[in-house]
Amino acid sequence: MHYDVEYVRKQFPALNVTVNGQPAAYFDGPGGTQVPQRVIDAMVDYLVRCNANSGGSFLTSQNSDQMITGARLVMADFFGSEPEEVAFGHNTTTMIYQLALALGRELGSRKEIVITEIDHEANRGPWLALEERGFTIREAKINPETCTVDMDDYQSKLTDKTLVAAFNYASNGVGTISDVKEMTHLAHAVGAIAVVDAVHYALHGPIDVRALDIDFLLCSAYKFFGPHLGVLYGRRDQFEKLPTYRLRVQSEAVPYCFETGTLNHEGIAGAGEAVEFIADLGACFGDFSAGSYAVSDCNWSERRRQVMAGMEVMEHYEQPLAEKLIHELSSIGKVKVYGPPPGHPRTSTVSFTIDSVPADKIAATLGEKGLFVWDGHFFAARLVERLGLDKSGGLVRVGLCPYNTAAEIDRLLEEIKIIAK
Repeated sequence: MHYDVEYVRKQFPALNVTVNGQPAAYFDGPGGTQVPQRVIDAMVDYLVRCNANSGGSFLTSQNSDQMITGARLVMADFFGSEPEEVAFGHNTTTMIYQLALALGRELGSRKEIVITEIDHEANRGPWLALEERGFTIREAKINPETCTVDMDDYQSKLTDKTLVAAFNYASNGVGTISDVKEMTHLAHAVGAIAVVDAVHYALHGPIDVRALDIDFLLCSAYKFFGPHLGVLYGRRDQFEKLPTYRLRVQSEAVPYCFETGTLNHEGIAGAGEAVEFIADLGACFGDFSAGSYAVSDCNWSERRRQVMAGMEVMEHYEQPLAEKLIHELSSIGKVKVYGPPPGHPRTSTVSFTIDSVPADKIAATLGEKGLFVWDGHFFAARLVERLGLDKSGGLVRVGLCPYNTAAEIDRLLEEIKIIAK
């Protein structure tokens, strides 16, 4: 694969920022990526050409409705779903709360919900809140040594009383990719609904909700080059019987029954264009000569094929950089890298600690050099507790994106070596 990182970098205006004379190196992608100019332009274009509420009989309202319909089609190609299975909302956390409140409206014979220790609090807190409605929350453990979900423990927590199994596709704390297909299969085997937090994973691999047989999946556009906006996929049969809270004047049809109030229209325009950016990477650098991206029986649209290829292109570029980073960090005295063992699927997100140096001090020191990293628990608080790091400031997290370079990683490693000394 030929990948032109400069072609990508030229599309991100933020890469021109400097700190103390040093060019900014954005390793903070897991907390939110930078935004290409085309996404900015799409949002501005909406505000200039379409800025009106939905359902009107005049030009700008009609343009607004057309934009939202088009963005739904784009996100459907991102998920591998139908456009009617795509809902937009404020953010993933808020949308999971909406989902939890809807699913928890009637307490029948299924009174248990399974969550995991590796998840972001967005896919834990809303379900834990249902305890006040009489639900029992059961927590699947992780193996702290491998930073992976204990699958035997997860399966043991599932019973014929389980209403929902909520788990992430990939850990935003340490990059572990879980076996979502198997976890969904095990949930369905006991009649439970599978709710997948794909916020971290959405930047790091193709999503195929049909192949995974997921019931609900959520992600946030600002984690894959878009604005702050939540997006939900709901499998039609589950979505249509979801007892959502809505105004009496609101449509009962999916996905509108989930979309309360006026949506963030300019954000929707930006989210759709962010997926188009990924599709462009697939069109420019993807290999369509063989495999699943060739013309096949899967009935994919051209854009769907390009999106899937674009996700693969990014990971083919980022994974060798991540391997280099992990290898080099592991060779530095006092540095400990956290994450799954070699060979286990993972994203290009790498977290570490330096013995006796608080994570926030490391991040601040690197920040002064124009090296932007996150520190703390990143809302994966339970994971950090299980790793025994909650009292010492948590982790330092480095996230790689398609605009990062090997030279930036070298800069980062040199500064970490100095701190470790």
